[in-house]
Amino acid sequence: MNVPYLIAKRYFFSKKKRNIISIISNIAMIGVAVGTAALIIVLSVFNGLEDLIRTIYTSFDPNLKISAAEGKSFETDTEFMNRIRRTPGVALVTEVIEDNALLRYNDRQMVVKVKGVSENFFEQNRIGSSVVEGDYNLYANDNYYALVGRGVQYQLSIRTSSQFTYMQFLYPRNTKFNPLNPEGAFKSLQITPGGVFAIERQYDDAYVFVPIQFAEELMEYGRRRTAIEIKVEDGYRIETVKRSLQKVLGESFLVQNSDEQHTSLLRAVKVEKLFVFITFAFILLIASLNIFFSLSMLVIDKKKDIAVLASMGATKEQIRNIFLIEGALVAFIGASYGLSLGMLIANLQQTFGIVSMGMATSVVDSYPVKLKLMDFVLTGAAIVIITMLVSIRPARKAAAMSVRDNL
Repeated sequence: MNVPYLIAKRYFFSKKKRNIISIISNIAMIGVAVGTAALIIVLSVFNGLEDLIRTIYTSFDPNLKISAAEGKSFETDTEFMNRIRRTPGVALVTEVIEDNALLRYNDRQMVVKVKGVSENFFEQNRIGSSVVEGDYNLYANDNYYALVGRGVQYQLSIRTSSQFTYMQFLYPRNTKFNPLNPEGAFKSLQITPGGVFAIERQYDDAYVFVPIQFAEELMEYGRRRTAIEIKVEDGYRIETVKRSLQKVLGESFLVQNSDEQHTSLLRAVKVEKLFVFITFAFILLIASLNIFFSLSMLVIDKKKDIAVLASMGATKEQIRNIFLIEGALVAFIGASYGLSLGMLIANLQQTFGIVSMGMATSVVDSYPVKLKLMDFVLTGAAIVIITMLVSIRPARKAAAMSVRDNL
């Protein structure tokens, strides 16, 4: 029989407990419940934002990306490409040339990111589904076409329906500048706009996709490439293929999965989540101070009970445990309500999108949320630690109480 637990339970549910102690205990439970629910909701929002970032990038980024460890580009040849294609788990290999260039259309101009890709780029099942106007085919009837971001289209008033108005790209030549012929410092090529895509503003306002042959001629890259994009074959783990490619290519190249291509952004989200957890843990600590006050008052109220228990043979450890368990009951019940409330609100947001993000976005209208078991575990652990911190002093005071002075 667990005597300290039975006595603590009796104290907690006793109707004869003084009203002020009951009020403080209830306030403590409400504070813990609200703090716990808020922590679960906020952590779930951060989880949802992390998944949203991955979703946005998945439609744009490859499973694996090979780039130079140093410098902007690297040389390729048939043997180099064959080594990549022969690696187990590699399904598709797309060559990429990407750099900034000046884009002119009619009397308007802006700097854009030109991404030249080989013909199998859209076989990687990515932005083809995001085309909102025209066609994503960059090669048709022996002609080259460009796929333009919606933001670029709006900025330059590009019309895909007009086949006689060309987009003109200008890229600086790697030659000495001649002030007598300033236009000779730039390579200029024209291409027809064939389609418009809309993924996310970061991409829509900057990117234009063109055939790799067009980019190669515009930037005079020859066999140099800025990246090789890999689609992993079904049934293979991305990390396994990544290690194999890294071994084949050596330390002169970086092989990155989707998360590693955006390490800084995802790390920033995780750091923010950590600081939010720490902040809310302190808020829970402040809310739990009511447990300290209610236990201190309960110790004063139960002086005679403590003296009687001690005279009947109860040890100091058993008396201390009574009040530790009393604090744990307050925190446990409050945390249980808080976890349930947090889970309910997160599920309602996930299902009905109650709270809007309040800004125009092509991806989601409401705040994304995602519940993770680890958040519940960490929140529970934080509550246990906080409860022990605020309960230990009143419990020790009760155990140290004199029997003779209180009988």
